[in-house]
Amino acid sequence: MTFDADLTACAELVQKSDPDRFLATMAAPVQARPLLFALYAFNIELARAPWASQESMIAEMRVQWWRDAGAEIAEGGSVRRHYAATPLGRLLKPELAACIDGMAEARRWDIYKDPFGDEAEFDSYINRTSGSLMWMAAASLGQADEAAVRGFAYGAGIANWLRAIPELEAQKRIPLLDGTLEGVQALARKGLEHLTKARSDRSAVSKPAGWALLAGWQAEAILKQALQQPERVAQGALGQSEFRRRTGLMRRAILGRW
Repeated sequence: MTFDADLTACAELVQKSDPDRFLATMAAPVQARPLLFALYAFNIELARAPWASQESMIAEMRVQWWRDAGAEIAEGGSVRRHYAATPLGRLLKPELAACIDGMAEARRWDIYKDPFGDEAEFDSYINRTSGSLMWMAAASLGQADEAAVRGFAYGAGIANWLRAIPELEAQKRIPLLDGTLEGVQALARKGLEHLTKARSDRSAVSKPAGWALLAGWQAEAILKQALQQPERVAQGALGQSEFRRRTGLMRRAILGRW
């Protein structure tokens, strides 16, 4: 599929708002990029929807808009006109688009200031957001075991969540069940365990599908930082240098080992 105005707009949004996934997409084969850019642009728009207004009703309406768009894609019929929804409707398999409903439902947590009820609720949020996004991407590109993909996505999702803690707290959200240093370490350890388990099942994810998992190339390093220096989470100091970030991606892309 050629890059029309819609896909170009998707790529530009991802480059500006999600630079890590942009780099991972550019490291993937050319033929994989249209789907990835459309999917990642959709994810940015959905993630923004709960923060569109201080009025919860307006935010709910924005989330519902994407829920309805996802339902249209899942039904395999015509899809509403939108620079991200339109190409996604052409590129995403209807059966995979069913995941969008769960993603939108999970994002409703972002609208309000209630904490997660328990570990199961928190895990469901990560699985329905990070997990569903990576699963839709991987399953669109090739054969893959869903449990392996979602396991890797859980670890990557925890890494991204820990990096987002300062901003979430600034927005008066309560992002962690246990915000102590020990609680942060336990969460990072759990994320690493999921990464390790997923990689032990690497053979269950085909090489084409594996390009979608490349988006989590920094997860292991970030989780290890949080485990060894949990105070960096509150400081917003998780992450690698630009050199290590890019060389790490390049190495994994060349070896094909997410």
